[in-house]
Amino acid sequence: MDKAWTRWQDWAEVVLGVVVLLTPTVADTTTGAMWTMIVLGALIAIDGLVSLAAPAVVYGEWFQIVLGALLFISPWVIGYSDLTGAAWTSWVAGVLTAAAGAVALPAANAAHSGLAGQH
Repeated sequence: MDKAWTRWQDWAEVVLGVVVLLTPTVADTTTGAMWTMIVLGALIAIDGLVSLAAPAVVYGEWFQIVLGALLFISPWVIGYSDLTGAAWTSWVAGVLTAAAGAVALPAANAAHSGLAGQH
């Protein structure tokens, strides 16, 4: 079973969330883009911290995949695909966030299965 605070995928999620959260301080954004990146970045980082603290929580990895997908489509949905820095950060971080969640799913499932046998 995975130990808490050791899974690299969840550390990557925390870093990606912080990068997205801080991007509006260095890239041109609209109000909508700024708040989208702040909220999604914070949610991604928080989900990463929760997954680090409780590696057997499988729903956290699914939530990570959903957040990555939302971040990826947000430049088109919110209308900031013409803002290069913000849009590319959203696209790249969105794909990496979803990929990290998908890669972490088997480990989370194994940790969860290990806990299920202890009841």
